[in-house]
Amino acid sequence: MTASVPDSDATAYTNSVILLYVELPETPLSASLQDHRQARRLHDRAVPLQIVESALLLGSLRRLVRPADLPPLTPIRSLAYFQPVIDELLVHPMPDQYLEYLRLKLNRIAARSASPVQKNTFSDDR
Repeated sequence: MTASVPDSDATAYTNSVILLYVELPETPLSASLQDHRQARRLHDRAVPLQIVESALLLGSLRRLVRPADLPPLTPIRSLAYFQPVIDELLVHPMPDQYLEYLRLKLNRIAARSASPVQKNTFSDDR
């Protein structure tokens, strides 16, 4: 892992992951204890914060751009939902510029949305 501050400091890294997670559409308003543990495991595995952010954005975008004729998906209840996307990006990393593209794309979708995407009001601490 590089010596960048968020990646090297476990608390800063975990807080960054949690903040990125709860700011996404269709995620809970607050993170559960299990989400904090998941974020800490990502740090312990030395998963770069950029990969985590890319996975969170990509996973959210995949949900938001689904065809309207498909049945709706249930809300995201856990940070663990994004683990397969994180694993995918660890095997097949995206170009550095792609993270900025994902950020812009999510912002555009949110801006075009007629009504804001509802946030979950639950936090499951199981």
